[in-house]
Amino acid sequence: MPAAAPASPLVVGFDLDMTLIDTTLGFAATLEVLGVELGVEFPVGEMTARLGPPLEQLLAGHLAEEAIAPASDRFRALYPEHAIAPVPLLPGAADALAAVRRHAGRLLVVTGKYAPNARLHLDHLELEVDHLEGWVWGVGKADVLRREGASIYVGDHLHDVEGALAAGVTSVSVLTGGCTREELLDAGTHVVLDSLHEFPDWLDGHRGAP
Repeated sequence: MPAAAPASPLVVGFDLDMTLIDTTLGFAATLEVLGVELGVEFPVGEMTARLGPPLEQLLAGHLAEEAIAPASDRFRALYPEHAIAPVPLLPGAADALAAVRRHAGRLLVVTGKYAPNARLHLDHLELEVDHLEGWVWGVGKADVLRREGASIYVGDHLHDVEGALAAGVTSVSVLTGGCTREELLDAGTHVVLDSLHEFPDWLDGHRGAP
């Protein structure tokens, strides 16, 4: 069962990739460029089907172990040129953030993405949040959520659920990142939404209409 509605003030954390933004095209474009530089033909479709895990994990099956760290650094250097402009907000994302503001809430973005590149996305899409934390993954997100006083964490991946549960906050999952409803429920999420379009009504019900 979902955790009981928390006392004010409201603090809501959101994952970034495939929760707020659709990074598929930008990630794929950067992988293509990296592959050309390295002389490696990455299976781009397969690698972008379920974005969320750290880049090093995605590259691990395709490069020698000693090549992964420098390739990851190069990917992050290439990323701003190839992956910011083509990446859009996911449907309902702007309304979801606005719903938190209507409840006088604080907004966090807690993501596994390299923080400077995450900031470029937020600035490009004119998303105003109160705190951005990058390079945190799975249960590592729990420390940030506790420190910032979050009561809800919204993500698309099984490991987003792990982070929320480890922090003792309400886990809200969306079906925009490739994980199935059954997988997310089995992981222990409290709520599964088809997309962020459903989040404002859910939040009103959770907190009471503002």
